[in-house]
Amino acid sequence: MTVVGPFGLSVRDQALEADVQTGLAAVEAGLLDACKSDVPFITEAAQHLVRAGGKRFRPLLVMLAAQFGDPYSPGVVPSAVVVELTHLATLYHDDVMDEAEVRRGVPSANARWGNSVAVLTGDFLFARASHILADLGPEAVRIQAEAFERLVTGQILETAGPRDGRDPVGHYLDVIGGKTGSLIAVSGRFGAMMSGADESVVDVLTQYGERLGAAFQLADDVLDIASDSHESGKTPGTDLREGIATLPVLHLRAQAAAHGREEDLALVEMLEGDLTDDARHAEALRLLRVHPALEQARRDTVRYAEEARAMLAPLPDGYAKAALAELCDAVVHRAG
Repeated sequence: MTVVGPFGLSVRDQALEADVQTGLAAVEAGLLDACKSDVPFITEAAQHLVRAGGKRFRPLLVMLAAQFGDPYSPGVVPSAVVVELTHLATLYHDDVMDEAEVRRGVPSANARWGNSVAVLTGDFLFARASHILADLGPEAVRIQAEAFERLVTGQILETAGPRDGRDPVGHYLDVIGGKTGSLIAVSGRFGAMMSGADESVVDVLTQYGERLGAAFQLADDVLDIASDSHESGKTPGTDLREGIATLPVLHLRAQAAAHGREEDLALVEMLEGDLTDDARHAEALRLLRVHPALEQARRDTVRYAEEARAMLAPLPDGYAKAALAELCDAVVHRAG
């Protein structure tokens, strides 16, 4: 049994391990190559987050999904590079929107070079992803375009907030379906599709990725509150400081409204106030970390991960299916 990747995914088959490791190494080389420019400064900025590392969760899913066809088909690695480049580009933009100072344990691009360079670098990565995508055929272009539309829509919905009368939790789940689920679903879809897997398998792995993506984002929400910067690679409580209400905060609000407990109402008031003060921010984090709302968000993470696991039932048994099931556990473990 060999551990693969930052998720600690245990692979119990040498052939599968070799395919995944070979694929991920090729993706890494492809990412660095895609970030090269004739302008050295652009290369430095574009490779900034690639060289900082990362979980490479989406390429890993592409490689595992490709096991249901021919994992060495020529479109598999380029499609994994496309989804990771797209993800990296969104991180440059997200850090500008969040005014984040740290990403993956290093200064964010906006903190190092300013907002304009960070936004334009993200755009450069989107352009490079599109260039690679063009060689994968019109169907791949359409799939990626639809996913990108969903991703941006999710970001806009998050910024705009729920419309009057809309359940905030339902709205938030729509947001994460777009922001995170869409691209992770495409990872499963591209891996299966590019490997020549049956259409039924492509559909299964797309739906699996959709649910796994929701669990992945919910785990991130929990980590943003529960972890320290050493664990997560970014400043804890970033969403709180920016006033972004993720699922733990939404559960807190719902409990405060339903039961009217004084301590809950006081915490809601604190979270809705000015958290730019470090001491106030630290106190809000401390209180939220011990509140039942955080555990409720963990349970939601588990639920989505179990839904993802259930989607795998029609797939043939084997090491690849077992690895995909273990990914569900790995995502949940992050929020544990």
